[in-house]
Amino acid sequence: MNNLKVIFDRDTWQEIFGSISKNKVRTVITVIGVLWGIFIYITLSGAAKGLDNGFERQFENIAMNSMFIWAERTSIPYAGFKTGRNIQLTLSDMDYIKKTIPEVQFIAPRNSRGVFWGGPPLVVRKNKSSNYNIYGDFPDYTRIATKKIFSGGRFINEEDIKFKRKVCVIGERTKTELFEKDEDPIGKYIKIDDIYFQVIGVHKFIPGGGFETDGDIFIPFETFKRLYNTGDDVMWFTIAAYDDADVVSVEKKIKAALKRLHNVSPEDDRAFGGFNLGEIFNKIMGFSKGMTLLSLIVGIATIMAGVIGIGNILLISVKERTKELGVRRALGATPNEVRNQIILESVFLTLVAGIFGIILGAFVLFGISSATKDLTDFPYTNPTVPIPYILGALFLMIFLGTLIGLIPAQRAVNMKPIDALREE
Repeated sequence: MNNLKVIFDRDTWQEIFGSISKNKVRTVITVIGVLWGIFIYITLSGAAKGLDNGFERQFENIAMNSMFIWAERTSIPYAGFKTGRNIQLTLSDMDYIKKTIPEVQFIAPRNSRGVFWGGPPLVVRKNKSSNYNIYGDFPDYTRIATKKIFSGGRFINEEDIKFKRKVCVIGERTKTELFEKDEDPIGKYIKIDDIYFQVIGVHKFIPGGGFETDGDIFIPFETFKRLYNTGDDVMWFTIAAYDDADVVSVEKKIKAALKRLHNVSPEDDRAFGGFNLGEIFNKIMGFSKGMTLLSLIVGIATIMAGVIGIGNILLISVKERTKELGVRRALGATPNEVRNQIILESVFLTLVAGIFGIILGAFVLFGISSATKDLTDFPYTNPTVPIPYILGALFLMIFLGTLIGLIPAQRAVNMKPIDALREE
């Protein structure tokens, strides 16, 4: 109750403001130390969160634990085979990987025309034509890499695979270039290498989707196989591991399984290539967490330096107010009242500096957010600081302000009224 009485006592606050006003410049300079500390903490934390949000946006359309695996040439002779042998992935490899590596959640064999093999095929619609990349896919591909299909359309399904349907999903640029402005392409036909395909969907192009572009055309894997006579050959696998799996370990297991299956030396690191998105994402998230930790360390260190400065000011203030404090003690002020007033002044200065630092940091983050909101090709968006982080910083400042205020407060309490009154 006594503590609350001191906090809400008008005379206490008059004395606090009177003490601050006597040394305005000195107080402001010292308070800037705390303000700068919380400003650094808010700005760096927000910047790290913006980076985190940006990379999450880049990866939002593809499984974070995903990877691409393809075959190359052997570099080590093995089991009677010479160096330089071409390895060919097949559909049966998919079944083997699923059977031997339980960490694999989804696996989608893929073929393409125009990306790695041959030139982009000619695609014709009435009197309009152009060249576009063609992909042969299974429906499971969309479980790994999301495809945003415009209203009224769909992606390839199991029925398309089963019946080897001549259907396709075209890109938004393909639609613009081959169809009239207000024409709905769904249900219409286009010719791919002189074979008619019915359009069943239009996909929206999303940056960060690997090799794909806004003009790509997707057809059923089985239809691609018949169109280009590829048999069971697979150009590469798109694979997603379970979220709790070690994606680097899963990649090693997949390559080891493929080496066993294709009679490749276990020591041959060139026979199979891979691009591990999950590993890259984990490194990015690690960097982001490191940035957040760095902002926390730097911010707290700077705040502590500023709070110590406030403690020094209060020590000087207590020295300068020796006679005043002696009068208060002589008039009946208890040691607890004097102590609480000094601590309250310390907490007040610390908290005010912190609030101004938070406001300044918020303005800077708002400016950064406004400047980067339209940058779709740069992994950065919405730099914000979670509310618990801000509240935690405020509580830390109150704690440190109280702690550092105990030193000058105790010095004031230890003064004997008679000695204080004799001070000149």
